[in-house]
Amino acid sequence: QVHLVESGGALVQPGGSLTLSCVTSGSPLKNYPIGWFRQAPGKEREGVSCITRGGGNTYYADSVKGRFTISRDNEKNMVYLQMNRLEPEDTAVYFCAATLFYQNVCGVRLSDYTSWGQGTQVTVSS
Repeated sequence: QVHLVESGGALVQPGGSLTLSCVTSGSPLKNYPIGWFRQAPGKEREGVSCITRGGGNTYYADSVKGRFTISRDNEKNMVYLQMNRLEPEDTAVYFCAATLFYQNVCGVRLSDYTSWGQGTQVTVSS
């Protein structure tokens, strides 16, 4: 069983940057593909990005492609989401989650992820 805790959420102006962190404990991070998800007020949770166990493959939702970068450091049990050129529409609670479902590629289907963090708030506003 893996435990995940997100941090790094903040209030940031449009066009700004922010890096979210996800630290894991329990079972080694190297065993799990990791996804980042977000949930805006009144909306359903949606997948943002994911990364395979070794970091060799990633996926990005169209809405963040070219602006967000996911990375991981298995030695430090850390996963990161670098967010650039933030927009008000990026305002949401961001969650990291772990799955054992994917092998060489990854996806962001919510039902595939079995362990979730508590979330961190990102607000993009002037």
